Amino acid sequence: MRMKKVGLLKNGLYAVLVAVLLVSQTFSVFSYAVSPFRLVVDGKEITSEPRPIIENDRTLVPIRFALDELGAEFDWFPKDSLVETVTIVKDDVSVDLRINSQLVSYEKDGKNHIISDVAPKIIDDVTFVPVRLISNIFGLHIDWDNDTRTVVIDSSVPASVEPFYPLKISSVEMGQTINGKTMLKSELGDSNLINPKEIKYLLLDPDTSIGKVIAQGTDLSGEYTWLPSVDDIGHKALVAAIYDNHNNIISADTIPVHMDVKPQVKLSGIKNDDVIKDRLTISPDTNFVANYIEYEITNLDTNTTTIPIEKDPYGSYSWTPEVKNNGNYSIKVIAYDKNGKYYESDAIGFSINTSQRLSLTGVSSGMTIDKPVTLGASRNFDVSETQYVLRDPKTNNEEILQTLPYGSYRWFPGVEYKGEKELFVRVVYQGSRTMESDPIKVNLSGEASLLLEGIGPNEVITDQKTLKVNSNVELNKVKYILTNTKTNVKKITELNPNEEFLYSPKREDIGSWKIYAEGIYDSGKTVKTEEIPFSVYLDKIYGKAAVIEKDKFLDVASKLARESFLKTGLSGALQTSQSILETGWGQSVGVDKYTGKVSYNLFGIKGTGPAGSVTIRTWEVYNGVSYNVDDNFRAYNSIGESWNDYNAFLLERERYEPVREVMYDSTQAAWAIRRAGYATDPEYPTKLIRNIEQYKLNELDKIDI
Repeated sequence: MRMKKVGLLKNGLYAVLVAVLLVSQTFSVFSYAVSPFRLVVDGKEITSEPRPIIENDRTLVPIRFALDELGAEFDWFPKDSLVETVTIVKDDVSVDLRINSQLVSYEKDGKNHIISDVAPKIIDDVTFVPVRLISNIFGLHIDWDNDTRTVVIDSSVPASVEPFYPLKISSVEMGQTINGKTMLKSELGDSNLINPKEIKYLLLDPDTSIGKVIAQGTDLSGEYTWLPSVDDIGHKALVAAIYDNHNNIISADTIPVHMDVKPQVKLSGIKNDDVIKDRLTISPDTNFVANYIEYEITNLDTNTTTIPIEKDPYGSYSWTPEVKNNGNYSIKVIAYDKNGKYYESDAIGFSINTSQRLSLTGVSSGMTIDKPVTLGASRNFDVSETQYVLRDPKTNNEEILQTLPYGSYRWFPGVEYKGEKELFVRVVYQGSRTMESDPIKVNLSGEASLLLEGIGPNEVITDQKTLKVNSNVELNKVKYILTNTKTNVKKITELNPNEEFLYSPKREDIGSWKIYAEGIYDSGKTVKTEEIPFSVYLDKIYGKAAVIEKDKFLDVASKLARESFLKTGLSGALQTSQSILETGWGQSVGVDKYTGKVSYNLFGIKGTGPAGSVTIRTWEVYNGVSYNVDDNFRAYNSIGESWNDYNAFLLERERYEPVREVMYDSTQAAWAIRRAGYATDPEYPTKLIRNIEQYKLNELDKIDI
């Protein structure tokens, strides 16, 4: 029967310990089951039933006979409580055995924890525990008499502790108070690990054995950085556990720690009295998990403060000041925790003393220019006039291509420009002072050129389209020639050079086409554009679709994310938040624009999936103009298939290595995803974090042992 609260019992802790020597003598399950043995406790023979069992080569014994002779007491907290627990008290030792948990906590000269290789469990209403576990905690000495098959227990002789695993946390002391960022490292010990996969560091609540991953990696003896959360408070069990390819623990250690995080933030990359002459690159250094940060840059000469948009607590921020910014400054960083509380760094005083810099952009040395280029001036000071200048390096003759107050100039060199030339930019500032950039040597083709604008390769036209041409010669007239690729039927429209071609497709135009433009110039000479393939489609276009009822999405996504987290270690909170953000709670998932086939592609991954692909409209740029084009996106047979593919996307691609380094922590991983280029929206990480907090998604990242 299941144990209930009783008074003093006297018999069985000896039975609990009875098989220690049997295990050490490598007895088989069969010989142990059929060969009776004797148990002698302090000279008194004791018989115990039920018999011990063997699990994973470890002997487990029932504890209900383990308490009588030793004068121990126990309480039973049944399964309808938060955690099924057996509490054993003997002398000055108190032990909490949580059913199905390998973490065992006990009071013995302070708080202690131990990792058992087999968890206590209930079989037929009887609680079984590994004998070595109790022997280690209570310090009972056991001998084995092989001739008489007798286990001899002598409570007067102290027993040495035999850890279940050789792993040892080496970077943190027993009972250490953790105030902030801490380095984690373990010694493997004398062990021969079979198929080790990774090491995980866990922070667990000793009352429930539930907690979270605080660091992980494949370098078993490597050093890892632990950034604690402000919510980590009080006594905890710090655990290092090595897992095999099947996510089974094959070595572990644990020590008690006291969490008393005192959040701090510092600035790195700058020191007091630094003089910035070019670029300032700084980064925050927090000793806790920060949700986001803000920089405050104060001009001490004008008493004005600037707050940049950068909010990444784990990345860097660069600022290239202009000449007008010269002066004295102070800078500090403010870090915000998950509760919205903020912490400021010390302000650092520095000065900016940058000189004027000017360079030409839009072309590179040695390039051949045969189409339009956009010339720009990169400068760090204010100007009143900007001139883009072409120079012949042989004669030094100059031609001002364009004069503007400021800004860029799109230049399409005509046929009169041929051979090697120099381009540079000249500016006027502070009244009449001038400055020139270094010249850039380019080659000009000197050939007539014609560009077709307003349509791009493989574009799908679904409505009226406006086209035009751009040329570096003066045209007399322009022809637009459209060819049906199936029938070879041609449609020719002739216009004046400055007229736009308004193409209004009809139903008979549905299908594949090619188009090019031909310009007539200089008394009959012709110049042609590239031939551009496109297609006409005038039937129904399908948009986004829902793949599940909105009120059911969170349950489905959470289940998939939790399964993934337990298998891969990728934060389930992060996964769920991304799926919410990317699909609008499952209501906006890509479908084939022509057939309406649902992709079940929750994360917008291109290519071919298990269910083929779907055609979705995206954007491209051709001749400086954006246009719509079809692209293939992966299709799946279910939400689950999409989820698994998304996991592989993050866990296997090289660009997401920074995400994998912190993937156990939803906040750090949210910022790493942005730095890896998954999203360009600067608010993407804060949106993910906001979802996680609002819907308490971090519950999906809880772990126990």
